[in-house]
Amino acid sequence: MSKERARRRAVLEAERAERMRRAERKRQRRAAVRRLVPKVRVGRTGKLFARRSRAQRSAIAMFVLVALALVWLLIDSVAARIGLSAFIIVATPALTVLVLDRRL
Repeated sequence: MSKERARRRAVLEAERAERMRRAERKRQRRAAVRRLVPKVRVGRTGKLFARRSRAQRSAIAMFVLVALALVWLLIDSVAARIGLSAFIIVATPALTVLVLDRRL
């Protein structure tokens, strides 16, 4: 009985050692790949322009789309439509910085 338990224990220890070797090799491979891949900074992209959250970006996009839809639905002149559309698209980044800038 004890010889059988000793044999099973030896088999289990051998399996455990093999799993540990595989895990260590996997950890070393990941570390090597991590060293080769350049690090990407997450968060702020610079000092002046803060990265917007997903909710903020979607709100900005919805605001622009609603404004463009209103322009194209309520204004009859094609030239005025195009001019106001261009103004909205050009002014959106400046308004976004003015309204949502975190540094104020």
